[in-house]
Amino acid sequence: MSFSFTRSVTFASFISSQCTHASSSTRSSLERRRSHRSSSSSNHKRIFIANASHPTEEKEKKTRKKIVVVGAGWGGWGAAKALLESNECEVILLDGLKDPTGKCGQKTASGKPFESGVRGFWKDYPNITHLCTNTLGLREDEVFTEFTRSSFFSPDGLEATAPVFSGADVMQLPSPLGQVFATFDNFKRLPLQDRATMVGLLYAVLDLNRNERVFEKYDRATAHELFTKCGLSERLVEEFLKPTLLVGLFKPPEELSAAVTMELLYYYALAHQDSFDVRWIKSKSIGELIIAPMAEMLMDKYELNVKGGCFAKSLHLDSEKNAINKVTYFDTTSKREVVIDDVDGVVLALGAKGLKSVVSNSPELARNAPELTAAASLGAIDVVSVRLWLDKYVATDTPANVFSRFPALRGAGGTFFMLDQLQKDTENELWGGQETPKGSVVACDFYNSSAIATLSDEDIVKTLTKDLLPEAVEAFRDAGVVDFCVQRYPQAVSHFSPGSFTKRPPLQTSVPNVVCAGDWVRMGDREFGAKGLCQERAFVSGIEAGNALLLETLGPSRSEGKKHPVIPIRADETQVEIGRAVNATVLGNLEDSLLGPLFFPKDGAFNVFGLR
Repeated sequence: MSFSFTRSVTFASFISSQCTHASSSTRSSLERRRSHRSSSSSNHKRIFIANASHPTEEKEKKTRKKIVVVGAGWGGWGAAKALLESNECEVILLDGLKDPTGKCGQKTASGKPFESGVRGFWKDYPNITHLCTNTLGLREDEVFTEFTRSSFFSPDGLEATAPVFSGADVMQLPSPLGQVFATFDNFKRLPLQDRATMVGLLYAVLDLNRNERVFEKYDRATAHELFTKCGLSERLVEEFLKPTLLVGLFKPPEELSAAVTMELLYYYALAHQDSFDVRWIKSKSIGELIIAPMAEMLMDKYELNVKGGCFAKSLHLDSEKNAINKVTYFDTTSKREVVIDDVDGVVLALGAKGLKSVVSNSPELARNAPELTAAASLGAIDVVSVRLWLDKYVATDTPANVFSRFPALRGAGGTFFMLDQLQKDTENELWGGQETPKGSVVACDFYNSSAIATLSDEDIVKTLTKDLLPEAVEAFRDAGVVDFCVQRYPQAVSHFSPGSFTKRPPLQTSVPNVVCAGDWVRMGDREFGAKGLCQERAFVSGIEAGNALLLETLGPSRSEGKKHPVIPIRADETQVEIGRAVNATVLGNLEDSLLGPLFFPKDGAFNVFGLR
């Protein structure tokens, strides 16, 4: 199981950033290629404008569908890409950020770079990897670090270290044997007998998707209930699974859907031996290295219209056609409301907070799409992000780390990243390019952070520098803080609470020309293997939302051949497929109880575990 540090598709909408010019520095080959593309695309633009009055081109423009994409997270960008590359649409992308394209990067008051939450890129991120290497022509080793190890720390010290499972020195075995042997010596304190109780979850992996009714029962149960029924030891749950879930799904097991928890555990840890392997952005930020060149390509080649600093306010429904035909947004620059007329379709790439705002201001939409009002009623999770610039370098065994069970967390999940290790080749940029690096730069994130967020900025920094970092790594005790930045993001990421699955927004809604995108979206027959709070899932959901809207607005004949491809994640291993098939066959005519007929001894008798 990996601590994902991922965000919902709308996390970016909670950032208050200001576009500033990056300092000049030696250009990498990545930046040189970007400059070349910019020059080439400028020539393309001039040619396009010169021929703008060509009758054929004007006719083609008039037949294009006008689509509004609301939200510039991974889901919004995936949808914009799919729609534009069909050459059948003009797209307007709305987002509250001043610069949703990522080109300018977020800066602190002192001019240093800041990113809201450190996000990993896992082994099974095929579509984002393809975007970088094939679509944008970037080199993986310029965008991403190598796969890295990570560590868990508690008040007792180092609890566990996660290896790189795909390393040349690691024997590759079928799952879960590979994970068991690769991590045998990596737990420092948790006894083997406690770790062995994890075997109870293996049956839940096979049983989860037996049928829709069983899945819904898993969804209504809490992860904690499932762990208890599977016979997991209390120590395993408290010392490993709970801290892991607090930084993976951002809530403790008693507040999480058992179904989503099992999906996450399988996708990130159990599907394959190396599913756990994770790498990070190698310099600057995700926005600058990946989103910016994608935005540049879509704007130059397909005339994507990006409207930053613009919040969607309402959607107007044509009741006779049961279709949205107008979108109203608020422009924070002009301080006025603007109406987009003649809209053919809308992509809502929003989280619960943003969706609630739009739906509550769109009464006709709320009346005709009850599934959107249900989704808007779901809760979301607070996040606090901190960056520290220190006056000395602190050596740590791993660049990515988790805080576990520290009282100072106040119920939150916590992580810290050594950016001077992850971005060592561009260390000057971590200091804004104007200062000589003085020491380590540490990015710390708190999830489920409502209690932490009530503290002052200074007290949050003090909590980190006095109560957390030096308790994990002693060398932090002698380090001083040169500069810091604290940002709070209320209701920023999706909360997969028990029973929430049926309330999550569907990809296709009751209003045919409105679709949804984001990691929390139910994708129906377009379902994808990446699960949980996941950049890959958000991006693919956007692509599929765009595909669905093309079919709806163009019709079957005109949309044929226009569908944006989606690369599937690796197939399940043979032993998993066989186990699921056998389980479904054996239990096909039995009651759809949670965990089926799984027996464990309790109170001297054998009981059937199942939620009735």
